[in-house]
Amino acid sequence: MIIEAKGIEKSFGALKVLKGIDFQVDAGEVVSIMGASGAGKSTLLQILGTLSTPDAGSLRIEGTDVLALGSKELSRFRNGRIGFVFQFHHLLPEFTALENVMIPAYIGGRSEKEARPEAERLLTTLGLAERMTHKPSELSGGEQQRVAIARALINRPAVLFADEPSGNLDSVTKADLHRLFFELRDRLGQTIVIVTHDPELAALCDRSLFMRDGLFVQE
Repeated sequence: MIIEAKGIEKSFGALKVLKGIDFQVDAGEVVSIMGASGAGKSTLLQILGTLSTPDAGSLRIEGTDVLALGSKELSRFRNGRIGFVFQFHHLLPEFTALENVMIPAYIGGRSEKEARPEAERLLTTLGLAERMTHKPSELSGGEQQRVAIARALINRPAVLFADEPSGNLDSVTKADLHRLFFELRDRLGQTIVIVTHDPELAALCDRSLFMRDGLFVQE
């Protein structure tokens, strides 16, 4: 089991956003989390991705009790074992696609000699072999999101978290991106957790969970 979360609770002031969530994901699964705005989806994803700490509950990723890690250990774990793709790609505008992808590898202590072939391989796999030297402003929205996915995969994470990854894309590019997630699972065995409002994407997933008022419910 890649992720095992139990009894996750989170409040912001008097507002209880997560009310005791249990969540598990097996290796190679693609799982979507749906629900209306304010249901707690993104808050849960931030906690599962170790970007936020719950008020109560337990969280193990690949058997590691991540809530027990110190801040430096947690940062190292996050960089090495967790990948993120957001609705807005957050690419650095002054760097090429290839350079953007290599940045997390550098942070993880890998040399350019080691990181470059891996970044080139990922960009080629994602259909960007001819676009590696282009800067974000020279790429389409779909291409920028593919660069962001390559960047998220450069350290070979145990799990890829995607928060509304196709929310800013047109329908054709969106469909291509959706197919890409399942190609990553089939080619790389990648485990993926996706927060989405898109019922078409959710229908493709191995499992689709629905949140309402801080809990998983039957839709």
